[in-house]
Amino acid sequence: MDKKDDLYYMREALKLAWKGEGYTSPNPLVGAVVVKDGEVVGRGYHRYYGGPHAEVYALDEAGKQAEGATIYVNLEPCSHYGKTPPCSLKIIESGIKRVVIAMQDPNPRVSGRGINQLQKAGILVKIGLLADEARELNESFIKYITSDYPFVYLKIAQTLDGFLATRTGESKWISNEQARLMGHRLRHKVDAILIGGGTILADNPSLTTRLPDDKGKDSIRIILDSRLETPLDARLLNQDSAARTILVIDEQLNTTRRNLYTNKKNIELLPLDLDTKGRIPLKILLNKLHERGIGSILVEGGGRINYSFLQENLIDKVYAFITPKVLGGNDGIASFTGEGPDSMAEVKKLKNIKYMVLGDNILLSGNL
Repeated sequence: MDKKDDLYYMREALKLAWKGEGYTSPNPLVGAVVVKDGEVVGRGYHRYYGGPHAEVYALDEAGKQAEGATIYVNLEPCSHYGKTPPCSLKIIESGIKRVVIAMQDPNPRVSGRGINQLQKAGILVKIGLLADEARELNESFIKYITSDYPFVYLKIAQTLDGFLATRTGESKWISNEQARLMGHRLRHKVDAILIGGGTILADNPSLTTRLPDDKGKDSIRIILDSRLETPLDARLLNQDSAARTILVIDEQLNTTRRNLYTNKKNIELLPLDLDTKGRIPLKILLNKLHERGIGSILVEGGGRINYSFLQENLIDKVYAFITPKVLGGNDGIASFTGEGPDSMAEVKKLKNIKYMVLGDNILLSGNL
């Protein structure tokens, strides 16, 4: 099979993998395509955490036609027993003669083992096709599985001159409807959304995912509220949502105050010792969230929270929605509120830049 065909079918596998976005974490996004004699005979993708893997769906659809065929998969097939049996064994048993893999699995339990198992069975294995695309697809999984921290996305909606809101805190609506819809897609994509307690007091948000036809899931809501000032009647504490809300508080807060919140449905208090400046220690927080199985977080904070994440080098990727509006003064709420560097050499720089036009808004994204 020539290179053009391999590229085509791997792209098909990647497209399939994207369909599981928002549902598979902490597992990766995986798609698989089985091809025989130039025809696709099986397709599949990992649909939800704990469910069958992509290879299982594709091979089951292919049936006996899998014998002598090629399977394309964007991530190395697993070789261990977890919530499901090893995909490498199913591939071997199916009679597949060739496996094309975009990237090796970074999970130490899998990495290289699935490939070795396939090769020992006499199956031809090709690795590395569209590897960059495969890594971007599973960027949050890679960070989660190879470190002690979740992947952190920062979402900003700002005016052309860099403000989130006016000096009175008014921000509705800086971005247009298309940009706001994209923001909800980002909420669906991640495991959790993080904001500060000040946003609760100012906007009383619901932090739910609102997509057309009720598609999309609500993500876990994380509120940095060291003094536990979130009103008991706040919308996000009382709405009908399957996702839980985590209030990150000062370890020293009294028990009586805490009990008012623990009696509420889907509410969890996460007490932490504050740092020497009386702030929630972000690195410790992220580590605790990682331990809870949270693999990706969308920070939708105000200027101070954005600044804190930036200065501690905790942001992995930025989504900046830029609107053709100019505040024109210097007293609005800036996207980042804090002391900046003295020279341009110290400025943070984005890489892997992408642009998307959303009506009269521009979405600029890139990695930090």
